[in-house]
Amino acid sequence: MDDFKLHIIEKIVDEIGSEGIDESIIEVPPDPLLGDYAFPCFVLSKRLKKAPAQIAEYLTGKIKPDEMIAEVKSFGPYLNFFVNKALMAGNVLEEIKKAGNKYGHSGKGDGKTIVIEYPGPNTNKPLHLGHMRNMALGLSMSNILKSQGYEVKIVNINNDRGIHICKSMLAYKKWGMGKTPESEERKSDHFVGDYYVMFSKKADEALEQESKEMLLKWEKGDKEIRELWQKMNTWAFSGFKQTYKRFGLSEFDKEYYESETYEGGKKMVMGGLKKGLFKKNDDGAVIVDLEKEGLGEKVLLRSDGTSVYVTQDLYTAQLRHEEFNFDKMIYVVATEQNYHFKVLFTILEKLGHRWSEGCHHFAYGMVHLPEGRMKSREGTVVDADDLIEELENLAAEEIKKRHITLSEEETANRKRMISLGAIKFFLLKGDAIKDMTFNPEESISFEGDTGPYVQYTHARACSILRKAEQEIDVHFDADASSLKKKSETALIHELSLLPTKTADACEMYRPHIIAQSLLSISRSFNEFYHACPCIQEKDEKLRNARLLLIDCTRQALANGLAMLGIDALEKM
Repeated sequence: MDDFKLHIIEKIVDEIGSEGIDESIIEVPPDPLLGDYAFPCFVLSKRLKKAPAQIAEYLTGKIKPDEMIAEVKSFGPYLNFFVNKALMAGNVLEEIKKAGNKYGHSGKGDGKTIVIEYPGPNTNKPLHLGHMRNMALGLSMSNILKSQGYEVKIVNINNDRGIHICKSMLAYKKWGMGKTPESEERKSDHFVGDYYVMFSKKADEALEQESKEMLLKWEKGDKEIRELWQKMNTWAFSGFKQTYKRFGLSEFDKEYYESETYEGGKKMVMGGLKKGLFKKNDDGAVIVDLEKEGLGEKVLLRSDGTSVYVTQDLYTAQLRHEEFNFDKMIYVVATEQNYHFKVLFTILEKLGHRWSEGCHHFAYGMVHLPEGRMKSREGTVVDADDLIEELENLAAEEIKKRHITLSEEETANRKRMISLGAIKFFLLKGDAIKDMTFNPEESISFEGDTGPYVQYTHARACSILRKAEQEIDVHFDADASSLKKKSETALIHELSLLPTKTADACEMYRPHIIAQSLLSISRSFNEFYHACPCIQEKDEKLRNARLLLIDCTRQALANGLAMLGIDALEKM
């Protein structure tokens, strides 16, 4: 709680002055046995010319317990504070009740605009599991940023031109025989992807050369090629739109298309060439020399005049700054493109765009299956639609085990929310930068570190509150000071951390911090539920305090799940 942090800072400042000390320095120990808050004495070592552990021991003897601080201890270089649990309980639960669905939110980002780009699909294939991690991260980061007061603009870049697009087009031209998604009863983006796989399986040197020639014709505006391109892109976009809606993505604030930005990128490159920022190779290709930056030489325009990805990204970035005047631009793209974004941001800086300092690559690791890596060209990817379908079927089985008489409509509604919650949470619970293995059966479990487990905990809290309202007179203006049991104080401690965890997730672009916080709250709640009777408690004061704690847990879980883009179910 901020009141406790401020009080701790005041106590420390009273002893050694305010230089170099503020509220942000206060940490939360990883283990409750180490206290509720910790002050790292490293920050004072240089000024006081003493070892951090000596400073911690010195301050332990100086700072005395009071009405807010129950105990002060030194653990190595840290000065640790144990707060008045009764006072903390009252403060935490009062804040949650007062803030409601805004608990965990702040106004830190007020007045600042952040543009966030995702999912950036290619129109030669359907959205797959890798895109789902991208969408889960992009959606959650957008929600987290909004919760901290930022004005967030969500944009999408459609990679709708280039050699890979031409490969699927060429395959359809050769072997499509006039077929359509409707004639084949195939979802339209899957239909397009079938031809990309077909090309890859039939590819030889002649076919590769033919696809390059098709790209040249496309850039020159060949009517027949452009009509085929338009037809297949329409199929791809129609399919994407269905998947976005199914995944819970609303409309984008702006969609960009490489087919509309690559010419602007070419002009920027030619302008840089005239200024001497870029140079031409003997074969006519335009390159940028980034040897000094450790990035080598990068081709910006091929020798045949066609552009590469970074070419259009230059213009798209400039266009977005003109349109949104952003403070920060976040690109949600896999780690495979680390080099690409280092080059992009460096070139923008060379071109004199100081706002490029606000461009950030939110990199995330690859998603594997238990049986190995996915490969689009070999057709071994897990399509997003197929995965959602599989998880919905697994969720339906779990629901039917618990509710035999549930209506088909309600079953369909619950399985949709549970399956999406399972997918999103599994993709978000680990640090984004790391590669991960997605296991469908594990993700849908109602037990363990899963989305359904957190959703079930929320539903359990709702169930207790419904039952309480039916059987007893519930007062949520209860006195929380009676919550003294270990399981009660542990749960309150976890609830108190959500605002800090949300702020950290926002600052570090790490949604998994919130996911892990929700798991900790859920585990603490279930321990509390089994240890402390609520409705059956005879002491009315204690009973109402526990029901208040349950209601606040429900609220905190709902808020955290909302930030992750996951539905909080009231019944499971």
